[in-house]
Amino acid sequence: MNNLPNCPKCNSEYTYQDGLLFICPECAHEWTNEDKENSENNDALVIKDANGNILNDGDTITVIKDLKIKGSSQVVKVGTKVKNIRLVAEGDHNIDCKIDGIGAMKLKSEFVKKI
Repeated sequence: MNNLPNCPKCNSEYTYQDGLLFICPECAHEWTNEDKENSENNDALVIKDANGNILNDGDTITVIKDLKIKGSSQVVKVGTKVKNIRLVAEGDHNIDCKIDGIGAMKLKSEFVKKI
């Protein structure tokens, strides 16, 4: 029978092969076997702090630079400790957290270090 892989984008089973490419007729996505293998290896979200340490959900971090808060006159000061972070993949900021005295924030990992 048909041993072709399902589309990695829309999971359609109606894929076909054209040379080295696999093509999905439903969403027009094209990929190779190498693309699929690389994407399976990169599924794990790896976010590193300013020192190159890997961050995980629930870690405690400190801020290494004064960060101005957009639309406010407040500043997140150097050395501010943030507990129980959550990592996110979408957007330009990759850490969601709550900072005491400020509230919910999104931070970039390059401005923090793991404790």
